[in-house]
Amino acid sequence: MNYKKTLTFQAFKKSKYFSLKYSNYFHIYDSLLKKYRNKKIIFVEIGVFSGGSLFMWRDFFGKKAKIIGIDLNPDIKRFKKYGFDIIIGDQSSKEFWKKFFRKYGKVDVILDDGGHTNYQQIMTVNCCVPNIKDDGILITEDVHTSYIKNKWYNPSKRSFINYSKKLIDDINSRYPGLKNQKFSLNKYIYSIQNFESISVFNINRELSKMNKEIRNNKISTNPKEFRTSLSKDSFFFKIKNLFKTKTNFTYLIFLINSFKLRNFFK
Repeated sequence: MNYKKTLTFQAFKKSKYFSLKYSNYFHIYDSLLKKYRNKKIIFVEIGVFSGGSLFMWRDFFGKKAKIIGIDLNPDIKRFKKYGFDIIIGDQSSKEFWKKFFRKYGKVDVILDDGGHTNYQQIMTVNCCVPNIKDDGILITEDVHTSYIKNKWYNPSKRSFINYSKKLIDDINSRYPGLKNQKFSLNKYIYSIQNFESISVFNINRELSKMNKEIRNNKISTNPKEFRTSLSKDSFFFKIKNLFKTKTNFTYLIFLINSFKLRNFFK
């Protein structure tokens, strides 16, 4: 579908103030946010710029939504007269977020279109995720800055993208027996979605509880394990028969296969 047919693009066009978006964002917005339309939600946008997106989101979500804009620029207070909540503050400050959530409580949706530095994006995730309601989301925009050298000083070991990869590891550490990470958000983040230039953190505490194995206790056919079996045509099968060894060379095969995969990790 052409992005011009999306609901968010229609709202984008109506705004009388300037806003800048990338064309692929509108399909993502629609798929992620349409379930919140015409509902009593709290929507927080970090990075107000010229104010155009505030009006876009009001039009998209409907009159029941509370729209909150956060920015460092005190000039955006001008939009208070249109009924928006406007907060001046630093998205990378723990103290700012403590005061913010004391005032508003848990929110439904946070969209980070703020400063786009690694520190700002990562601190926003850390401070905000525990304060988002279940079935809520945090959307981080313009994560392509994690790959840009000029101005953003990336790629970096501690880029936002590398941090989001770390959070994927964090989610998977819920599997029984795996080592938990020292810094963890996995009791809040149920899943992570990645699009071009956008990362999405889906919050659900109930679904983020420790995973466990469940069996139906029905009849088992006791199937034979074939994962480590050797093909009769393979070199290692011939070596095994020649030397009458019991090993299936599983670790050696793992190393060889890992080497074969090297080009997919470039």
